[in-house]
Amino acid sequence: MDLDVFVTTHQAEWARLDALSRTRRLTGEQADELVTLYQRATGHLAKVQAAAPDPTLEGRLTTLVARGRDAVTGSRSSGWRDVGRYFAVSFPATLYRARRWWIPIALVSLLAAALVAWWVANHPEVRDSLAAPAELHEMTRPGGAYEAYYSDRPASSFAAQVWTNNAWVAAQCLMYGIFFGLPVLWVLAGNVINLGLGIGLMASAGRLDLFLGLLLPHGLLELSAVFVAAGLGLRLGWTIVDPGPRDRRTALAEEGRAIIGAVIGLTVVLFVSGLLEAFVTPSGLPTWARITIGAVAEVLFLLYALVLGRRAAADGEFGDVDAADRADLQPVAA
Repeated sequence: MDLDVFVTTHQAEWARLDALSRTRRLTGEQADELVTLYQRATGHLAKVQAAAPDPTLEGRLTTLVARGRDAVTGSRSSGWRDVGRYFAVSFPATLYRARRWWIPIALVSLLAAALVAWWVANHPEVRDSLAAPAELHEMTRPGGAYEAYYSDRPASSFAAQVWTNNAWVAAQCLMYGIFFGLPVLWVLAGNVINLGLGIGLMASAGRLDLFLGLLLPHGLLELSAVFVAAGLGLRLGWTIVDPGPRDRRTALAEEGRAIIGAVIGLTVVLFVSGLLEAFVTPSGLPTWARITIGAVAEVLFLLYALVLGRRAAADGEFGDVDAADRADLQPVAA
């Protein structure tokens, strides 16, 4: 094939395609012409690649075809509308669909933390195995480590540190799901044990009411985010074992995209809990007021996940990316 002759023959068509691709508003006749020229340019590119490969011409035609495809199919750019849709539809749908994982995890984890706390509070030999009596006294005394933890640093830097730490715990739970979910249980167990130890040690010192007054304002929302992350991670791990009616690759792709999206939502939830921990927990408000603020935040989260999420799921939302952004998949047998 003579490339010079080929370019000369089709140059006018390519220029017209380029012009139409850059036009924002097309008439019906122009739209039909655009589709025809795009199809021809696609054929021209394939012919050049097969018969007379030329990097310069291939690059030119590839760019032209890509621009034409965007004009034909309609390119879509992300914006605030996508952000609003994510928080109003996708993220709550993800939370609702995973409720059979994270709600049982929350109940079992809280029960386990309560058992650890009871064991530590009622068995002096257990406490003695944890640390020397003087060290335990330093931790649980008025103004000690447990109490000073929330007020010995500037609130803004403390909020950033708490947010980073909690986000990392949640991210671990989400990432470890790919390993059949088993490491998620390890991360979750560590958090449950630490929670139970703190409650048990403060209870043994007769200061449980103060400790719960410091824990509950932010801890309700914070723990909910961790339980959700653990539930999503375990669900991803189970998808590897049992993908259901979907083929394993499709199931993992869908669940993986939902989890990637959940990272954004949980980061926001943990940011709110970090603000509560930095500015409400150590504040001079009465204990009942601080706990009420934390309880209201938790109730709002549950309504968001279970009521708004149920509505989104009923409309067929799976928490996946928008249909326009998904790859086309061939149907598979049921």
